[in-house]
Amino acid sequence: MIQYILECIAFQLLFLVIYDFFLKRETFFQWNRVYLLGTFLLSLILPWVKIEAFKQQVPQTFAGYPDFLWNLNAVQVVTIEDSLGWQLTWQEGIFYSGMFLALLFFVFKLRQVYLLKKHGEQVQFPNFTQVIITNSSIAFSFFKSIFIGDKVLKMKHDTIIEHELVHIRQGHTWDLLFFELMRIIGWFNPLVYVYQNRVSELHEFIADAHVAKEDKSEQYQQLLSQVFQTEHISFINQFFTKSLIKKRIVMLQKSKSKKVFQLKYLLLLPLVFGMLVYSSCEIEKKQLEELSESADEVIHKEDSLITMYNDLATERWRLLKSADENNPIIVNLDNELKKLKARIDNEDKKNATTVKFEVKEYSDDTEVPFAVVDEVPIFPGCEDAADKRACFNDKIQLHIGKNFSYPKEAQDKGIEGRVSVMFMITSEGVIDNIEMRGPDKLLEDEVERIIKKLPKMTPGKHKGKLVSVPFSIPVNFKLQ
Repeated sequence: MIQYILECIAFQLLFLVIYDFFLKRETFFQWNRVYLLGTFLLSLILPWVKIEAFKQQVPQTFAGYPDFLWNLNAVQVVTIEDSLGWQLTWQEGIFYSGMFLALLFFVFKLRQVYLLKKHGEQVQFPNFTQVIITNSSIAFSFFKSIFIGDKVLKMKHDTIIEHELVHIRQGHTWDLLFFELMRIIGWFNPLVYVYQNRVSELHEFIADAHVAKEDKSEQYQQLLSQVFQTEHISFINQFFTKSLIKKRIVMLQKSKSKKVFQLKYLLLLPLVFGMLVYSSCEIEKKQLEELSESADEVIHKEDSLITMYNDLATERWRLLKSADENNPIIVNLDNELKKLKARIDNEDKKNATTVKFEVKEYSDDTEVPFAVVDEVPIFPGCEDAADKRACFNDKIQLHIGKNFSYPKEAQDKGIEGRVSVMFMITSEGVIDNIEMRGPDKLLEDEVERIIKKLPKMTPGKHKGKLVSVPFSIPVNFKLQ
């Protein structure tokens, strides 16, 4: 989610840069309104859009692991009910607290409008309701209501009414309320406030341009130059806003932009294209971690020695192992059954982006992977099973579930995650060479305890000989 939020903010910033540098000073007010509303929505949608043609391709045999390659059909997901119930993290606490305060502030502003309407004198017209506020010089619109001070009514106020009617007819209140909602959800995002400010300015420019056609521009500018009382409510279209008066006069004096300048909106095309490429090509950190964890099930380290097994008797498969977040190591095994050994110096590994290995035929008949061994080890109780491989997997799951106990200390510390364990079923049928990798030693110790309790089995056979069979399985610890 944090990744999504950061991408949204980055996209919004780029859209605003285009607007402020190339579009803001043009008189295409309606086009600019569509641009601001459209690009804000695009910034929320684009991070989710993944176009297949742009994606960084990961071989299908790696992205979708066959069950028997990683023994995923033997995965046992272990959960435990958290006695403390649902709890917020401190980050979630800050987020929801901010939303709550933003919502309270929004309700407060709504109440201000409600009280003005309740205590004001209401006059019904065919297309709007006029609310007269006593002893006031305010002027603003909210949906189909125009709030106007009695002091303003003593002046020539027809142009002000016409100005506010433009806001009503074009539904400008909806634009501002949309950004109010975004300010509640994304209260931490300063660009939401910038967007709302830019849209509010445009609303005034649109209404001014319309009224200036009917009234003489000079008289309208003179009216704008007067300073009136204002209400600081972000979702209303108010006529007299001190900070906007100068900008509105400048835009009224500005000549109408030439149509050729509408080509500036084409700048949006390469920008959106670049965003699509970025969002489609990126591999999220979570995905990299998942790929790395899966690779770890068949990769174990002994100092700087890496041993890998090709468990598939297929033409080709690819294994991706992340040496670090930026420099993945890709290993291609192109023959049927291999055992690969390579030594990688630490200094070389730091800067490596691709490591090439010389692959030789696997010929060790004393140690055969579970996926290709002719006769898998027989778990007690599977002697008469038609599918001894599937029975073995089922028995492993039952064994883990029966003997599992979530470490109390791990519960207290909120430790959870996946422990990948590999062990050897020797040619004598006993469990040996248990190796694990997990988020914490407490979880690793629990998995080791469970695996050590596995019973003696009938050893596996390959080409008629008793062999040792390596087996790997991930065990997931999760607090709920």
